[in-house]
Amino acid sequence: MAQIHHQIVVVGGGAAGITVAASLSRHSDVPLDIAVIDPADHHYYQPAFSLVGAGVCTLSETLRDEESLIPKDVSWIKARVRSFEPETKTVVLTSGNSVTYDYLVICPGLVCKWDAIAGLKDALGREGVCSNYAPDTVEYTWACLKALKPGAKALFTQPAMPIKCPGAPQKAAYLAADYLKRTGIRPHCEVRFFTQTPAIFGVPFYAKELVKVAAGHGIEVHTHHNLVEVDRRARRATFEIVGGDQQGARVSFAYDMLHVTPPQATPDCLKGSPVANAAGFVEVDAGSLQHVKYPEIFALGDAAATANSKTAAAVRRQAPVVVRNLLHLLRGEAVEASYDGYAACPLTTAYGKVLMAEFIYGGKPTPTLPLDPSKERYVNWAITKHGLPRLYWDYMLKGYESFPAHDTSYADPAA
Repeated sequence: MAQIHHQIVVVGGGAAGITVAASLSRHSDVPLDIAVIDPADHHYYQPAFSLVGAGVCTLSETLRDEESLIPKDVSWIKARVRSFEPETKTVVLTSGNSVTYDYLVICPGLVCKWDAIAGLKDALGREGVCSNYAPDTVEYTWACLKALKPGAKALFTQPAMPIKCPGAPQKAAYLAADYLKRTGIRPHCEVRFFTQTPAIFGVPFYAKELVKVAAGHGIEVHTHHNLVEVDRRARRATFEIVGGDQQGARVSFAYDMLHVTPPQATPDCLKGSPVANAAGFVEVDAGSLQHVKYPEIFALGDAAATANSKTAAAVRRQAPVVVRNLLHLLRGEAVEASYDGYAACPLTTAYGKVLMAEFIYGGKPTPTLPLDPSKERYVNWAITKHGLPRLYWDYMLKGYESFPAHDTSYADPAA
């Protein structure tokens, strides 16, 4: 089998991988030999999937060819990773070929585990079962929403953390309730939100406000409810209660529309890997994003074992830290621990309204705008719908957003 070597290897061509590769290419004082390993033909701006599912934008607007995003001086290895062998600084591909490196950045993201819920894979994409969590299912969400009639029952689910964009499951519920209101049938429809977690949102400051938002929409919120089975023929969803006096009990609800957020996990190449913890997440220092055992390895994005919310906004703040620290190592300098856990969730609470939840480690709110962060605002909708996609495609993925090199004080609103 063939073996090739690159100075810096980036595993993952999503938001994190492309941003790091582009930033290194743009900001290094000397030419670097960089390779990105990713099998995908297409790259999606996933934060907009909630808007696609609500009929606000089209799937094609979220799409670019992967090849168009990889910098011209960066090699693209279009392949899947089988395993990591950090003792020999080797990444093994599913083809059997291998890639060796001096430095490694691991950011393959999370994968949706549709098979983890009985009956879901068979039901998904028909008879009212939809999801905003994949490009081949998100358009059906809008079709399901438009098909609701008076008397309809619409259910929305959220599994255990971690998942990509923890606010997205409830955004789907808010937009659905608002759509039904706008069509005049909301009083005649039932909307329920089921979450496996003990609260509607993980940051108490924002959770308190979101409880009010859900109540304003007339959405019945069920905490400690984990979706375990979908019966598409009977159109019933079964949940296991995972907390409280009824723990272990199972309850089922009829549905006309069932929006499912699937359980999520790191790719198989990280399971049991020496670079990962028992849950399959890459073990890195929370501030420097450098591996706790292998100093030449860094990780960021959804697959890093950091206690931040898994959003593209987190990547925007993590990428500069990884880039600076790689450049520090190349110059023989010490790394810096400057990532503070920043993440943002633009919580779309209605058509034209967004509550911009921004916070750092420990759940401390860190709003960018000098406005009350607990309020839904049109300006946040405009930022989410128009500003953030442009920021993503034209600045972040082109490597502009990682610098100035020593400025870690500025806040950013991306998600």
